[in-house]
Amino acid sequence: MTNFSSMKRNRALALRNDFSPFGNKLIQSGFVDREEMSKALIETRKSGRPLVEVLQQITGRELTPELQRQYKNTRLFELKILYGVECFDPEISAEEDNQTPELLGSLVSVDICRRYQILPLSKNENLLIVGMVNPNNLAAQDELKRLLRNQNIDFQRRVMTAEDFQELIDKYIDLKIKDEERKKLDQQVDVSSELVNLGNTNLEEVEDDDGEDLTSNSANDAPIIALVNKILAKGLQEGVSDIHVEPQEESLRVRFRKDGILVQAFPPLPKKIIPAAVARFKIMADMDIAERRSPQDGKIRRIFQGRKVDFRVNTLPSRYGEKVCLRILDNSSTQLGLDFLISSKETLEIVRELAGRPFGLFLVTGPTGSGKSTSLYSVLAERNHPGVNISTAEDPIEYSLPGITQVQVIREKGMDFSSILRAFMRQDPDVILVGETRDKETAKTAIEAALTGHLVLTTLHTNDAAGAIARLDEMGVEPFMVSGALLGVLAQRLMRRVCGQCKVAYQPSKEELNRFGFTSSGDAEITLYKANTLTADEIKEARAKGTLCPKCNGGGYKGRVGVYEVMKVTERLASLINQGATTDTIKEAAVEEGMVTLLAYSLNLVKEGHTTLEEVERVTFTDSGLESELKAQRKSSLTCRTCGAEAQQEWIDCPYCLTPRFG
Repeated sequence: MTNFSSMKRNRALALRNDFSPFGNKLIQSGFVDREEMSKALIETRKSGRPLVEVLQQITGRELTPELQRQYKNTRLFELKILYGVECFDPEISAEEDNQTPELLGSLVSVDICRRYQILPLSKNENLLIVGMVNPNNLAAQDELKRLLRNQNIDFQRRVMTAEDFQELIDKYIDLKIKDEERKKLDQQVDVSSELVNLGNTNLEEVEDDDGEDLTSNSANDAPIIALVNKILAKGLQEGVSDIHVEPQEESLRVRFRKDGILVQAFPPLPKKIIPAAVARFKIMADMDIAERRSPQDGKIRRIFQGRKVDFRVNTLPSRYGEKVCLRILDNSSTQLGLDFLISSKETLEIVRELAGRPFGLFLVTGPTGSGKSTSLYSVLAERNHPGVNISTAEDPIEYSLPGITQVQVIREKGMDFSSILRAFMRQDPDVILVGETRDKETAKTAIEAALTGHLVLTTLHTNDAAGAIARLDEMGVEPFMVSGALLGVLAQRLMRRVCGQCKVAYQPSKEELNRFGFTSSGDAEITLYKANTLTADEIKEARAKGTLCPKCNGGGYKGRVGVYEVMKVTERLASLINQGATTDTIKEAAVEEGMVTLLAYSLNLVKEGHTTLEEVERVTFTDSGLESELKAQRKSSLTCRTCGAEAQQEWIDCPYCLTPRFG
C-alpha cells in the first residue's frame, strides 16, 4: 500500500513540476506528450537508464538526429556544471588530431581504461588530456598519477558520456586487434604461407587457457590460435547468433548468422588448415580431438570486452572434414522482460495473464533460433521474487538468473529432462521450466506436474500454436490430459527489423495488398517501408562518398523483432482438444475467439514500420497459412454475435434471434 501511494505521489510531482528545456522541446515538437514525459522521468530516476532509451521504448519511435544532438548537448552541459571541468564530444573533435590509437596501450593500458572508464585523448609535450566518465573518481586519478609520474607527465581531465566512452573504446580496440593480426593473418584469398603450412601442426600440445581474453592476442601465439580467436571476436563484435566453420572441397568456409541470415564472414581459407582449426576449436571446448567419426558437444567460455561469453559448440563429421557450429550465449547483450520482446499490448497482457497463473502448462513453440528460451527466461525474470520457488532443467543453461535453481542435463549420468523433473516434484517448486519437451515421458511428467499444482513452462518444435496439440498427441499424450492441464501456447518467430535511419517509404499496389490479405477502406493509401539494402559495390561507393548509413552499414536491416501468436485455451478450445479435433479446426476456433495469428501479427509490424513485406514473405507468409486465416475470418463474419448461429449467406438480420447487422 505504501509503495502504491509513493508511486502516485511521484507521478503527481512529475506532472506538476516544470520539465527541463530539452523535455519542453520534445513536448513542443510533438514527440511526446506531458504524461509520457512524466512517465519517462519517473522510470529514469527509478531504473537509472538513459532518458532517450526510456522515451524510445515508451513511444516506439527513435529520436531524430537533431533531437539526439540537442539531448547530448544538454547532458554535456549538465556534466560540465556538475564536475567543473571542460567536456569532450567526439563528434566535434577533429578526427585528424586524434592521438588515442597511439596513446592507448603505449601510455595507458586497455585494462586500466576499461576499469576506470578513462580514455587518453591527446598529448602535448608533458601534458596528457584524459577523457573520464567520472572525473571525480579518486582511484582513477591516483592510477593516472602512478602511471605518468616516472615519465614526468601531468594530466588534465575532460568529462565525457558513458555512451561515447564505450563506443570509442570498442572502436579503438577493434583497430588495435586488426593492426596486430594483419601481420599474422592475411584475410584475402591468398593467405600467408605460414598459415597454409599449419596442416600438420600437433595441437595436442597447445595449452588451452580457459577464460582468456579474446582481444589480448600475444605475439607468441601460433597463427592458428590467432585465427580462431579472430573468428570468435569478430562474431561477437558483429552481434551474430551462430558461427559456422565448414570444410569444403577446396577451402574452409566461415559464415555468421546475423539477424537470422547467413553471411560470408571471411574469404575462403586454405584447405590445409582445416584439421588444425577444427582441432583448436575442439581443444577449447574440452572435446576428444582423436574422435572424428561421431558428433560431439562442448562449451567454450571466453572473456570479451570485460564480460564473460559462452559458446555452445557442436561438431559434425562431413564429407570433407568436421563441421563446427557455435551458438553464442551472451547474457549481457540480451534484455530480459516481456515488454522488451512483445510490442502488442493485447498479446502482452494475455501472455502475462497465462504466465501468472498458479498452476498449469504453458508452451512456447517455434523453430530453432526463434527466441523461445529468451521468452521463457523473461517470464521467469518477472516471476522471480523471494516468495516463489523456481527450478529449471536445461540443456544447456543459457542464462544465469540469481535466485533460481538451475540444473544442467547430463544424459551420460542418467540426468535427463524427465528424471530431473521427477526430482523437482520432491523439492516443493512453484514454477518449473523444462528446457525442451521432446519425448512422451518428459511430456507426461510435465503435464502431471501441471495438474498437481505447479506452473510448468516448456518448449516444443511446432510451426504454430495450434500445432502444439497435434505434437503432444503424436508423442502419445492423451487428449483429456492436455485439455485439463494446458493454459495456452505461445508461438513465435524472429524477423529482421528494418533500419530506422535509411528505410524507404512507398505506396504498395493493390495487387500486393490483396496478396498479403491487406484491406483498405475507400481510396486511402497505405504507406509501407522497404529496406535500403545495398550491394557490395554500392556499399563501397556510399562509404567513399560518406553517405553510408552508420546504423546498418548498407544492410537495410538492424536487429530483430519478435512475431507472436498466443492461443489461450478457453472452454470451447478445451472441448475441441478433448474431442481430438484437427489442427485446422482448433486454429479456426482460436481465430474466431480473437487469436492474432503469426501472419496477422507480422503484417501489423509492417503497418507500424518495424519490418517489411519481404520479411513477412520470408518468415511467416505461406499460402496455407493465409488460406486458413481467411477461412476463419470468413466463418467468423457469417456467425451471429448474439446466438452463435451460422449463416449460409450475409443476411442483414439473424433469422434466429433477429439481431440486426448479422455478420
